[in-house]
Amino acid sequence: MVVILALISLFGSWYTVDQGERGVILRNGKIIGTAEPGLGFKLPMFDSVVRISTQTHTTSYQALQAYSRDQQPATLRASVTFSIPPDKVEEVYANFKSIDSMIARLLDRQVPTQVENIFGKYTAISVVQERIKFGIDVTEAIKKSIKGPVDITSVQIENIDFSNAYEKSVEDRMRAEVEVQTQLQNLEKERVSAQIAVTQAQAEADSQLARAKAEAESIRIKGIAEATAIKSRAEALAQNQNLVELTKAERWDGKLPTTMLPTGTLPFIDAKK
Repeated sequence: MVVILALISLFGSWYTVDQGERGVILRNGKIIGTAEPGLGFKLPMFDSVVRISTQTHTTSYQALQAYSRDQQPATLRASVTFSIPPDKVEEVYANFKSIDSMIARLLDRQVPTQVENIFGKYTAISVVQERIKFGIDVTEAIKKSIKGPVDITSVQIENIDFSNAYEKSVEDRMRAEVEVQTQLQNLEKERVSAQIAVTQAQAEADSQLARAKAEAESIRIKGIAEATAIKSRAEALAQNQNLVELTKAERWDGKLPTTMLPTGTLPFIDAKK
């Protein structure tokens, strides 16, 4: 018996606390202090150590029911990430005994309520479009509502499921919007094509007009040149009668007319000239 008591005293006088935990030291059930990670010593048979995790924990909520501001029912899946501050382990044990009990009495009561309250401030469309903001609002609401030895790190809204009828109506509306956008794009494409055609037609018309103007200008310049040449020749002929006779001679082919009118006369050619 003595040996047994000695062994009990020997092995019951020390304890270890892992990293990521804190120990709550109890003497006959009363809290007398906390223990840091590592090796510690206690009174055998009188003292005990309850270990409380200070690591990060996550608890999930699979089917939270809520209504949006426009009365659309939804089922949400969320998760809450939290941890116990090392200096709050005594309070956790004193008030809840364990982390699981604390979750049941603190988080499980507040998370569904706060998710439902915040969700009700959004319409069904806006909660989807502003999902990040919705998650932030839910996180802040839960942090404010939970008073206890726990630090809420974040709240993740993992999924939002609306009723089948609503999701179908959204799908139909989105399909209609896509069709409208497609029609608008087609109209814009036709408008651009029409503008291109008008531009091309205008360019062709301008080109034809330019060619016509160039041709008209060429004809005008040519006419001026011809008129000037005729005028110069006429002036030259008027000033020199011999030049007229020379021109006649140059144009005569040396043959007499084969047909003579009765009253006609034979053309006179002055051989001296």
